[in-house]
Amino acid sequence: MMQQHNISKLNDYCDTINRELMQISSFKPESSKSVCDAMEYSLTAGGKRIRPLLALEFCRICGGDTKKALRSACALELIHTYSLIHDDLPCMDDDDYRRGRESCHKKYGEDIALLAGDALNSLAFEVIASEAEKGSISFETGIRLISVLSKRIGADGMIGGQVIDLESEGRDITIDTLDELQEKKTGALIEAACLMGFVLSGSEDETKREAVRNYAFCLGKAFQIVDDILDVEGSFEELGKPIGSDKEQGKNTYVTFLGLDGAKKKAAELTDKALKYLDAFDDNEFLKELTGELLTRKK
Repeated sequence: MMQQHNISKLNDYCDTINRELMQISSFKPESSKSVCDAMEYSLTAGGKRIRPLLALEFCRICGGDTKKALRSACALELIHTYSLIHDDLPCMDDDDYRRGRESCHKKYGEDIALLAGDALNSLAFEVIASEAEKGSISFETGIRLISVLSKRIGADGMIGGQVIDLESEGRDITIDTLDELQEKKTGALIEAACLMGFVLSGSEDETKREAVRNYAFCLGKAFQIVDDILDVEGSFEELGKPIGSDKEQGKNTYVTFLGLDGAKKKAAELTDKALKYLDAFDDNEFLKELTGELLTRKK
């Protein structure tokens, strides 16, 4: 369980991120107000804000300025929200609820939801480029951030993982295929978050960079396994969406391969490995406690 001062720090991070996201999404040209409303609807629906939070915390423990990193870190939440909007579409996972409210396409229609996801995707890179133009980050840092993020959300990253997921429904696959699916669909954006934090810090320490990458790999996999567990053991009230959808759609998960007990054991092992990689950093207490909390989360 997190200590009270770290809970306060977590809440402060989330409040800061949420305020910045509201500011980023506040510009609404009249001619495209409907899609802007849909973007804001999904972006402000709640969520743990884990990805921008990881970027900010790695920036901090690697010696960077989190205030200058804030908007670039928020770009990760724009990408994450776009991916959720698209995942929920009828042609994908066909989910009617997300974070306790109607999915974007149920509220605004499939066409507007599709465009809202597209617009959030492009807005993420606009935000990073704008931060470089304003001088909050250097142009070199901006290019490196865009490189890290774009590589991990494309056909060999998050989108590639979604393709494997769709094409694996109702089919027998190997655990190696499931690992690849997870590493791309879920793990790649978590890796992007951690590495973007490192880039934003300005550090050139290769030992720390490798520790960041290894931590992200272990956390990303553990995070997905816990998601699979919650789809079996969670509730609509906690998750904000129906449970059991993985089984209904014939999806391959770590629970189907390992069983509930095996999946829980694997998630715990990966979390322990992730925690060990954090030993490479000073002032790591908050991140260690957060990592432990993600293992036992209920949503």
